[in-house]
Amino acid sequence: MPVVEIENLTKDYEVGFWRKRKVRALDGLTLSVEGGEIFGFLGANGAGKTTTLKLLMRLIYPTAGRARILGRDINDVQMHARIGYLPENPYFYDYLTARELLSYFAELFGYSRTERKRVAAEVLSRVHLDEKSWDKQLRKYSKGMLQRVGLAQALVNDPEIVFLDEPMSGLDPIGRREVRDLIASLRARGTTVFMCSHILSDIEVLCDRVAILNRGRLSETGTLEELRQRAGEDRRIEIMVAGTTAEKLSSVSPALDSAQITPNASGARIEVADERDVDAALAALRIAGGRLVSVQPVRQSLEELFVREVADNQGETWKK
Repeated sequence: MPVVEIENLTKDYEVGFWRKRKVRALDGLTLSVEGGEIFGFLGANGAGKTTTLKLLMRLIYPTAGRARILGRDINDVQMHARIGYLPENPYFYDYLTARELLSYFAELFGYSRTERKRVAAEVLSRVHLDEKSWDKQLRKYSKGMLQRVGLAQALVNDPEIVFLDEPMSGLDPIGRREVRDLIASLRARGTTVFMCSHILSDIEVLCDRVAILNRGRLSETGTLEELRQRAGEDRRIEIMVAGTTAEKLSSVSPALDSAQITPNASGARIEVADERDVDAALAALRIAGGRLVSVQPVRQSLEELFVREVADNQGETWKK
């Protein structure tokens, strides 16, 4: 059963001062998210991702359409006690410490004084915030540290579904890895994750399904494999070899004339159009006296799929 159901969700904004006009930030979005999955929500700047999350959180109101979370309408305030939300740019009262802030949020969710201390310590540990910083005022935190606190507050009520808007923002490579592991652990616990991110490599590693939003409209949705099939991915094969050169390989076998042979530090990379061409490449490798390193299909990355969907619309001045 879907835990997020969005039907024809539309949002118009009025812009201008004297002559007001309507700008459509979200145009008839319909999609669903299944329980227990990590769902990636992608789009260029201004595509409508943050607008969608704000509509789901009831921070703004739709022009048309409706949405349900955990089987309840988004206007049902009681449902909000079962979800977590990290905005793109979290802001907190910065004279509080991290421990005080998390205790405050825990109190809002009805935890007792003793439970508040335990929950605050538990979620701060889960986001790998250095314990020495727990009693430091938030105004002294770096952006990456504040991002960890934002993640902690999104988890303080042990939510059934978490909405994350750019959760990797401001994090260094180690921090990104830790947050990636944290998100993966949420799926292992049965928590659904709905996340927006510009770091496509993280989306590719984490997400069960993705949706690509383009100028406020849903462009594609599905697993990466489904998106590749719809994009008409070909059957190219990559062969990595060592102990020889690209020039030598080209000279020993006319059969490789149609292959792309690229030199690298240890040997060469051979890209052939089909599995049937692999035997010819291996025969040429043996003649050239090289050795085989790997043979694998060339897979379209999420970045390539994403660019293909939005490339024609770059330079648009839409705003979230």
